[in-house]
Amino acid sequence: MIIGCVKEIKKLEYRVGLTPSSVKEYTNHGHKVYIENNAGLNSGFTNEEYIACGAEILEEASDVWNKSDMIVKVKEPLPAEYQYFREDLVLYTYLHLAADEPLTNAMLKSKVKGVAYETIVEKDGSLPCLKPMSEVAGRLGVIEGAKHLEKPFGGSGILMSGVPGTRRANVAIIGAGVVGESSLKMAVGLEANVTVLDINLNKLTHLDQVYGNKITTLYSNNHNIEQACINADLVVSGVLLPGAKAPKLIKREFYSKMKPGSVIVDIAIDQGGSTEVSKATYHDNPTFVVDGVVHYCVANMPGAVPQTSTVALNNATLRYGLLLADKGLEEAIKISEPLKYGVNTYDGKCTCPGVCQAFNLDHYEL
Repeated sequence: MIIGCVKEIKKLEYRVGLTPSSVKEYTNHGHKVYIENNAGLNSGFTNEEYIACGAEILEEASDVWNKSDMIVKVKEPLPAEYQYFREDLVLYTYLHLAADEPLTNAMLKSKVKGVAYETIVEKDGSLPCLKPMSEVAGRLGVIEGAKHLEKPFGGSGILMSGVPGTRRANVAIIGAGVVGESSLKMAVGLEANVTVLDINLNKLTHLDQVYGNKITTLYSNNHNIEQACINADLVVSGVLLPGAKAPKLIKREFYSKMKPGSVIVDIAIDQGGSTEVSKATYHDNPTFVVDGVVHYCVANMPGAVPQTSTVALNNATLRYGLLLADKGLEEAIKISEPLKYGVNTYDGKCTCPGVCQAFNLDHYEL
């Protein structure tokens, strides 16, 4: 198979779909790899490193798209890239279709075979290709939240840890999945007062056993979410319904009772966001203010740390990508049930229940 990797064109996105070491694995399996010129520079990888691992460098992104059987990316394609979709193309990347109807329609119309990292599901329910970026985003959520609590960035001016004689910041983490646990680790490390909410009592029990009296655990319902938001200086939301739109758990009506200058970091923004006012932002202008509450809604948070994120992502996506390349999509999904769940579009049909629900589309079983 011919594998292609293009430079990401999303604003301020610095990751790249393939590392040189991943290229080496593909070429060792007998596949040809095209890399767009300088696609990896922002992640710390030069053309020469890719060439040494067996890749061929192509000057134009259009050449990579048109000559490849499978495109490996990081972020969802943007409208300028829709022109390259075609029926025989496998697109292997984050898609987040439930939050992007134009992209969904473009993929269905072109009959491109769309395999989404975020809906590959293992037997234990884990999301192996989403996990590393959730870990990065969870950690960054607290770092960025702490920064934007500073007065020059619009926050209330409280230091997360406080100092002797002052109070510590109150941090509410909604969702105790991979994002939530990563945020929790950072917030506890910064010595904040941390409350974590989830509907999974087994997970709350586990976290209580690990962190003891360093945290408070609450069952996630509307009342507890509202009280946690009212008391919080920083709210980090990492709620997720795989492949579907994020639930709007943080209501606008809460804001009148929240602290002026409090911060919400909405890590669920890739799937539409978990507040009623969330809208995607970018690293160069990451926040907006509604009713005195600062909202940080950058839709590609891990892109800010591409040297870490690109390697972590490739560690997770490579084995499924190799299976797609070695066997072709149709045979690969017979071998791998998790990979089958990753297929969101096929032959002009939507095969992901969450996306179908988001846009009232007919669902087709592969």
